[in-house]
Amino acid sequence: MQQGLSNNQACRIVGINAKTGRRWRNGRSADTKRRVAPPVRPVAPPSGGSRYLRLEERIYIADRVREKATVRAIAAELDRSLSTVSREIRRNCMLDPRGQRHYRPHAAQARADSRRPRPKVGKMVVHPELRDFVQEHLDRRWSPEQICQALRVRFPDRPEMHVVPETVYQALYVQGRGELRRELVSALRTGRVRRKPRRQAQYRRPRFRDPMVMISDRPAEADDRAVPGHWEGDLIIGKDSASAIGTLVERSTRYVMLLHLPDGRGAQSVRDALIETVQSLPSHLKRSLTWDQGAEMGRHLEFSVTTGIPVYFCDPASPWQRGSNENTNGLLRQYFPKSTDLSVHTREHLDTVAAELNSRPRKMLGWETPAERLRKLTAPLG
Repeated sequence: MQQGLSNNQACRIVGINAKTGRRWRNGRSADTKRRVAPPVRPVAPPSGGSRYLRLEERIYIADRVREKATVRAIAAELDRSLSTVSREIRRNCMLDPRGQRHYRPHAAQARADSRRPRPKVGKMVVHPELRDFVQEHLDRRWSPEQICQALRVRFPDRPEMHVVPETVYQALYVQGRGELRRELVSALRTGRVRRKPRRQAQYRRPRFRDPMVMISDRPAEADDRAVPGHWEGDLIIGKDSASAIGTLVERSTRYVMLLHLPDGRGAQSVRDALIETVQSLPSHLKRSLTWDQGAEMGRHLEFSVTTGIPVYFCDPASPWQRGSNENTNGLLRQYFPKSTDLSVHTREHLDTVAAELNSRPRKMLGWETPAERLRKLTAPLG
């Protein structure tokens, strides 16, 4: 520590617990420290940020195994994952006649180097019996997971006949000489001719420039529909995705408002149409707006700043989180059929359609109309 290291760093080098180090530093005499302190070992070699263990690290592991250090301690000293060190020792330790473990770092490095070269020959190429078994069961429309489990049951003592589902998928999608037939892809339940790439969640790019507030953070009053002013929104799309109409539904009353989008469904057009539409609402009906994660809401923060209405976003592929809006969009298809050009409808026509829907009696409202229910809920506030 006199060299400028922290207590934790110094204890790691010496090979003691941090609590012991503090006790030595604060509660024992210098003579006692010298008497009880273990001999100082060399500093562990840095990992260098490499994915694979280096020879210097393997030599260090051999020294520490000989000293009967725990795997957890070795992993901490090397700044490596516990499973990495544990797997390395388990793979490369040998027992002598006396039952002592011996880890041989140079032999371990040679084995690792021999395993690393790419490309490797697939198991399906090396073992025709394995390939034939997999092909036969794919023809019977078994899934790769079912096939792999059957292999382990049928050939319990033959590891060369054991594969994981990913091996089967790679043999189908990454074709090589002697591997599975391309037409077997049609036997998979998805029927895809190529793989669909999936990124891990932490590596996905943000959906919008401005952070989204998810539906889980929406006020509880919006869930029970007791308080008016919480809206659900979406677009209905026209022919060739070239035109659209925006829809707004109030959760308590099912009151409908339609957005006129003559200039397309870009984020700016939708933002301007939303601002124009909600400006006619009284303040107590501007509590929240829930939308899906469509690109048309890319300017959601500008809308919120202008109107004071927070926007909450549904989870991906979760249309039931906007159930009232989805139901209303189905009703609107009576007026705006699919595969038609929606840009031909004027602002006046949209208002007429909304008025018709708002004057229909609704069973979930006790056969009141959305317009009547909205007047009842807002009358005391007026």
